[in-house]
Amino acid sequence: MDAKPGEEAPKPSLKKLGGAFVGLLQGHLELLGIEVQEEKVRTFRLFLLAGVSLILGLLILVGLSAAIVIAFWEDHRITAILVLCAIYAVILIACIVRALKLAKECATPFKATLEELERNRERLLP
Repeated sequence: MDAKPGEEAPKPSLKKLGGAFVGLLQGHLELLGIEVQEEKVRTFRLFLLAGVSLILGLLILVGLSAAIVIAFWEDHRITAILVLCAIYAVILIACIVRALKLAKECATPFKATLEELERNRERLLP
């Protein structure tokens, strides 16, 4: 299986190309893993802070609502309850609209990985 003097073996260039491809793939997978881990930590912190904020906010809201209803208990208790419910409904709708807007504007996940893949594609393609 000796190569003839006039022939060049394409195997080394295919090996180099395969090695380069595996190296690129490994780099992208490592970057993807790092981004997934960072996103997981960020999401956990976000949910934790949102949960604590929600609980504390609800406690404050219940306390203030009770104080307002007690203040108007003698003369206008039903009116006070209905006004509070209307205010809460308006704020709820505003929050839902804002949350939907933020969800549509959110950044693309794995942005760094996608940018790196784009740069590699530009380098490899003529």
